[in-house]
Amino acid sequence: MDTIASFFSFITTPVSWVIVQFHTVYGSIFGPDTGWAWGLSIVSLVVLIRICLIPLFVKQIKATRAMQTLQPEMKKIQERYKNDKQRQSEEMMKLYKESGTNPLSSCLPILAQSPFFFALYHVLNGIASGKTIGVINDSLLESARKAHIFGAPLAAKFKDNADTLHALGATVTDVRVVTAIMIVLMSASQFYTQRQLMTKNVDTSVKTPFMQQQKMLMYVFPIMFAVFGINFPVGVLVYWLTTNVWTMGQQMYVIRNNPTPGSKAQAAYLERLTGHVTHHGKIRSRSARVIVKAIVAKGRDRNEAERKFINSLTKAGLVAQADGNVVKSDSQAVAQTEDGTPTAAVGAPRRQQPKRQSKSQRQSGLKQPHEAEPDDEPASSPSLTKSEEPQDAKPAPPKQTPKPGSGTRSKAQSGQRKGGQRPKSPSKK
Repeated sequence: MDTIASFFSFITTPVSWVIVQFHTVYGSIFGPDTGWAWGLSIVSLVVLIRICLIPLFVKQIKATRAMQTLQPEMKKIQERYKNDKQRQSEEMMKLYKESGTNPLSSCLPILAQSPFFFALYHVLNGIASGKTIGVINDSLLESARKAHIFGAPLAAKFKDNADTLHALGATVTDVRVVTAIMIVLMSASQFYTQRQLMTKNVDTSVKTPFMQQQKMLMYVFPIMFAVFGINFPVGVLVYWLTTNVWTMGQQMYVIRNNPTPGSKAQAAYLERLTGHVTHHGKIRSRSARVIVKAIVAKGRDRNEAERKFINSLTKAGLVAQADGNVVKSDSQAVAQTEDGTPTAAVGAPRRQQPKRQSKSQRQSGLKQPHEAEPDDEPASSPSLTKSEEPQDAKPAPPKQTPKPGSGTRSKAQSGQRKGGQRPKSPSKK
């Protein structure tokens, strides 16, 4: 253990120094030997580390989304070279290089905070064994051994026997109840964090092995925390519980304000953004403009939620521009339909097509009422009703029935054209 502690001395000394500085601040408020002073010092250490890791967290999000977009191509490579593992690996590395992604980027926050975790573990283990480590001297060591969190010492473990706990001034029941509750909370927060990632922030239109791996990790990580948690000191449990709660809150913020395209979170975000834009007539936040800019650039490749967003803006008389801003449309503006093709803006006059004539009207050469010339006489128009006929007009003479044997044909014969017929010359007998 001393060898491992000396190996991590390059990080245990800074970690112990940070804890001591926070302990000085909280000790003046709650008392130097209280669990609040030492517990809040550990919590503050976690917050400081996670703030420093925010750039890595942003890089992790970008890497995870880039991996999600590459899943269809990766699946094609796996199917194409399923019998040649070496060629499959080469094609995978080539795909990563061309797209500029790195699979290890999604693990950067965990890898980056691992040294701090080991350093804190050795600091607390030194307190439990009564050994000074880093900048923690004998007086600070004695103060830390007196500190209890809800009756459990900082250096106590779930598996410690009664004699060890008695030396720390605690009982087995108090320590095991407190550590069990903290282990359950730690595992539950880890499970919830992974579950909200899988149910809300994953592109549901693509089914890939990556999603199956994430679903498996949703159950594996909580079990690992529960198994290893019984060997962690109370101070380390405070550390992991705090970092899990931080991760959960950080991920909830990202899912709400920068969701993955094609996910349920994106549909909810665009619905909220539609209400905001239609109410204020513009986009205020920079992150929203970046998202709208990406949606406009997709064109015909938009998903269902993005097409619905563009259509909602069009119905409200708004147009999403290429720079991510939203402006009101006018007669000169051009909006985009759900498939990305340009169309006339809201309020622009539409071109009217002439009314199509029927077959009988085309054959008779009559014009439609709206096509009539200004000098056409209304009386000759076939659209006059019986009440519009002149009073002095003479009734038409009754039609005469043609005699049998005459050379004329009946106009009522089926298939005959309407209008005047050319009489047929009588046959010579």
